[in-house]
Amino acid sequence: MQVASSAVAPSPATPQNPTAGETSSPLAVNTDPRLAQYKVIRRNGAVVGFEPSKIAIAVTKAFLAVNGGQSAASSRVRELTAQLTDHVVTALMRRKPEGGAIHIEEIQDQVELALMRGGEHEVARAYVLYREKRAQERAHEKQKGAKGDVATTAINVVEQGVSRPLDLARLKELVQSSCAGLGEVEPERVLKATLKDLYEGVPMDEVRKCVVLAARTLIEKDPAYSFVTARLLLDSIRYEAMGEDCSQADMATKYADYFPRFVKHGIKIGLLNEALAQYDLKMLGKALVPQRDLQFGYLGLQTLYDRYFLVDQYVGGRRFELPQCFFMRVAMGLALNEVNREARAIEFYNVLSTFDFMSSTPTLFNSGTHRSQLSSCYLTTVADALDGIYEAIKANALLSNFAGGLGNDWTNVRAARTTHFLTSSIGTPSYRSLSVAFRTRSGSTSPSPAQELCTSSFNRARSSGRETPCSTTLIAVVAASPLAPFCFSCARSCARFSR
Repeated sequence: MQVASSAVAPSPATPQNPTAGETSSPLAVNTDPRLAQYKVIRRNGAVVGFEPSKIAIAVTKAFLAVNGGQSAASSRVRELTAQLTDHVVTALMRRKPEGGAIHIEEIQDQVELALMRGGEHEVARAYVLYREKRAQERAHEKQKGAKGDVATTAINVVEQGVSRPLDLARLKELVQSSCAGLGEVEPERVLKATLKDLYEGVPMDEVRKCVVLAARTLIEKDPAYSFVTARLLLDSIRYEAMGEDCSQADMATKYADYFPRFVKHGIKIGLLNEALAQYDLKMLGKALVPQRDLQFGYLGLQTLYDRYFLVDQYVGGRRFELPQCFFMRVAMGLALNEVNREARAIEFYNVLSTFDFMSSTPTLFNSGTHRSQLSSCYLTTVADALDGIYEAIKANALLSNFAGGLGNDWTNVRAARTTHFLTSSIGTPSYRSLSVAFRTRSGSTSPSPAQELCTSSFNRARSSGRETPCSTTLIAVVAASPLAPFCFSCARSCARFSR
């Protein structure tokens, strides 16, 4: 009873009703050349030709379902079928006079409508029930087919230049274990979205990224997927650091084995402090708690991976630090000068890895390294001199190179037109000595713009009983001078001319 349909290329001609004013047979309608302008879109997306004869077959089956098989020989049924088919085709052509594509559901809706208008209510009811039954069967088959696809999909992946079949069993186990204990999350949903984006010959690294992205897109639907995504990301991080696939269950033993190797490798490539090798690394490795990896949400773990984990630049930027190794490395840096270092390191590790306490970013960055700074804020006082100002800028640059908040106290630097003397390690140049210095460097006896500015400033200062410039005036004099390239050496030479 299902009607096949078709889609149509648009035509400039507007087709007229081929059955106006008369009763035509389905055969007559089917031979109208303008029907070539119409196509039918099937449920699977395929586009086929428009065939009114299939509408007639569907209507006939509807009558047979109600009246029995003997009605097939009835002339009344044949006439009604012809009329109803004509009405359906006419209605479809009226809705799309320019031609085009018609969906199969739209055709079946018109068949229902034609039966109702023709007074064939029992037949229309049987047709509606048949459509609903077929819709349920299609949905069941689609669901069954989807499960079959997940179970049987087989593609080849490429890892380290070698092609091999995708280990679908491990992928399925990974997704299911990542969803364990997280309420109503659906492992099949994540797995299906992952397989949907894979293709023949896909690199294995892309498979690991794909499964993470598949889960990440579901976070907005249920926050529990944030933990699913984090656990899937953990699997990728473990492979990058250890060079092998390891499940969360495997880490119960592998963390303790990997930690000493992690510390030694970090020392070898110059990232970690050699003093860390003096710890009892096996003891610290056994103190690691792998289950604490499961506390991470996606954003927290991704941030650690992007910004905090140690990177081996000798092998293409590989991150070789795992979450619990990271916390223990920070704890070891904090306990480096303790009497009982191992016990204190384990104590620090326990409060860090359980999120009961968290060190500041500079400490997390640098603890256990060659610059194991344990402070995150630095306050300096700027001296009232050019040397002091630029020394403060230099100190800021060096401190910010290895992270840390900066605060400068500028209280000692006086404002313009102050009455206090300039204090400096290079001496206190007067306006008159500045004028002499500029004239000496230029080799000219005639007044220069800088000399005139100095003289003018000197005269104003002398009238107020002050002959020593403030730092603001000194900078202004130097900046206004055409001898600016010599400004600092001139300023220093002014000390020799000071009274």
